[in-house]
Amino acid sequence: MEILTQAAQLILSLSILVTLHEFGHYIPARLFKTRIEKFYLFFDPWFSLYKKKIGDTEWGIGWLPLGGYVKIAGMVDESMDTEQLKKPAQPWEFRSKPAWQRLIIMIGGVTVNIVVGFFIYMGIVYFYGLEELKPSSLKEGLAIHPELEKYGLESGDNIIRINDKDIRTVNEINAIVMLRKGYKLDVVKKDGTKTVITLPEKTEMELFQKGAFPAFGLRGLLDTLKSVDSTGIAYKAGLKTGDRILKIDGKELVYFDDLQKATYSSKNKEVEVVFIHDQDTISKQVKFDEKGLLGVGVSQNFLDEESIITRKYSLPESFGKGWELGTNTLSDYISQFKFVFTKKGATSIGGFGTMGKIFPTTWNWKIFWMNTAFISIVLAFMNILPIPALDGGHVIFLLYELITGKEAPQKVLEIAQYIGIVLLLSLMLYANGNDIYRWLFT
Repeated sequence: MEILTQAAQLILSLSILVTLHEFGHYIPARLFKTRIEKFYLFFDPWFSLYKKKIGDTEWGIGWLPLGGYVKIAGMVDESMDTEQLKKPAQPWEFRSKPAWQRLIIMIGGVTVNIVVGFFIYMGIVYFYGLEELKPSSLKEGLAIHPELEKYGLESGDNIIRINDKDIRTVNEINAIVMLRKGYKLDVVKKDGTKTVITLPEKTEMELFQKGAFPAFGLRGLLDTLKSVDSTGIAYKAGLKTGDRILKIDGKELVYFDDLQKATYSSKNKEVEVVFIHDQDTISKQVKFDEKGLLGVGVSQNFLDEESIITRKYSLPESFGKGWELGTNTLSDYISQFKFVFTKKGATSIGGFGTMGKIFPTTWNWKIFWMNTAFISIVLAFMNILPIPALDGGHVIFLLYELITGKEAPQKVLEIAQYIGIVLLLSLMLYANGNDIYRWLFT
């Protein structure tokens, strides 16, 4: 049921965004008196679930939920229908329109996705407000990944400024450090002393490569195990759901970050793990691998949660705050691409399964709209990439035409479209293959 709830939210979100994206092409095309032959939500190879002809346009719903499309007369697109292009150009066809009109038609979908993403963020800010937790409100400090200890940071420390700017809410620390080159940290240590710690450049790449993300979070008191992976080290050592881990390698565990630090320092070692099972205290020797993972999910009693406030915004304020959320989302997404071009980043790429996991297992409208805004901006960025078969690929050829005054040969457009389709299908198979592999083997 939880998976179905996540899948339903993903399908609804994509359905909204794909439909609006295609209307972004449809509306300017009709304004420029260009014929739209098909308007489909989802793809319809061989058959469709629903279709109805209204005027010159066939409206329908396909059975393959991988996106959607509008088929514009006189244009090389996903259908690869080149027979029409062998005939003389007609006034209502895409190829008959001036290059500037064709450019507006092609960027319409991306434009709508950007506008929709920003508009949703503004609506969320106005109707729901935003949760904030100021660093000054933390009594227990931050949970900090042990990988950062070599730079003088440790759990219990508090970060109040980054790059000489005050931290508005604790939630933004990870994004600033990992994606916005936040290297200069004003830190309040556990004993109350203040210091400035400057991280080396590219620290974010090091943290990503070593799996130390998120690097910062709220501290939580360690509670019982809520799940034990049947293929993990903990399961082989006899730990069960409901057990409580007391010590690892002689170190007493109070906070969740104590557990994280203990397992991290136990990589490739055999150490003693002490835990409570059915009121019995049990000691086992456990051999950790190079990842230093037990393979457990742990319940936490988060500290400082009572300091979280929901800040409300007026309608004018929500426009500015929504704009800030949208621009940060776009810039952060672009920044994270540096991680994709690494070995770990390539194996982290996911498909629809990964996308579904960003939604909660119970329906929550605020989170649904937050994720929909995020996906909308991601779709806009991905679609504008200069890859044939994407909107950005068509835009490149149109810009070439506007600059040189020469239209790209029809054969070149067809070959580019074939190459783009092969690239996109290959990427889709790879991404969803990663999801399947992780589901089966991790």
